[in-house]
Amino acid sequence: MRDARELAGTWADFQSHGFAPPAPDVAQVVARYWWARWDLRGQPDYVQLIVPFPSVQLTFGEGTPMVRGVARGRVRRTLSGLGSVFGVTFRPGIFRRFLGAPVDSVTDRAVPAAEVFGDALPAVELSTAAAFEDFLRACPSPPDPAGDEVASWMADIAASPGLLRVEHLTRRYGVPTRRLQRLFADHVGVGPKWVLRRYRLHEVTQRMAARAPIDWAGLAADLGYADQAHLVRDFTTMFGESPTAYAARY
Repeated sequence: MRDARELAGTWADFQSHGFAPPAPDVAQVVARYWWARWDLRGQPDYVQLIVPFPSVQLTFGEGTPMVRGVARGRVRRTLSGLGSVFGVTFRPGIFRRFLGAPVDSVTDRAVPAAEVFGDALPAVELSTAAAFEDFLRACPSPPDPAGDEVASWMADIAASPGLLRVEHLTRRYGVPTRRLQRLFADHVGVGPKWVLRRYRLHEVTQRMAARAPIDWAGLAADLGYADQAHLVRDFTTMFGESPTAYAARY
């Protein structure tokens, strides 16, 4: 049976979320900061569903600071008691310069942040995000022209709903398919096909958020799916629940 606290935004009674932009001079590597706080004292644990996104995250507040690679599928974390977490979302495509290895080496994994950034990494929360930015400025990453190019492609894909297939990318960027796949594995951590699916499925959640009637067959066609059933299967695989169940949550 589904936890009633998942439905109709009831989860907002015991948890809150927020976002903040980085300083302009670090925005080339940091996409945004985010935080979550919860108070479940006197209540059962709550299983949080986390939607996958093609970004590497640095998280604080859950014990050891961790670097979390791209998760290719649904992630569930159990919240209990009183707690909070603060996160740094890196721009998709740029993390290899910090990692010093292909980004797909941490896909679906989490590693202690000290293994990537060293022991000098400051403890960070929203009020001290400036300390993290000072740390980045003091420890600049080596140039990575290929990563910069891939990051520009990722921004273009996010802003271009007409890009639906890998062949669209190869034509647009003038890169053969195999090289495109290698670049994405190296700098994003997942392949271009996965990235396209994730960004196009974002369109589904946006349509649902608008609360207007949805022509599901027409939306499936717009997003390049053969039929509505294929769209629903893809959504369920990516988000961990069907569009109907996802809509009920929010």
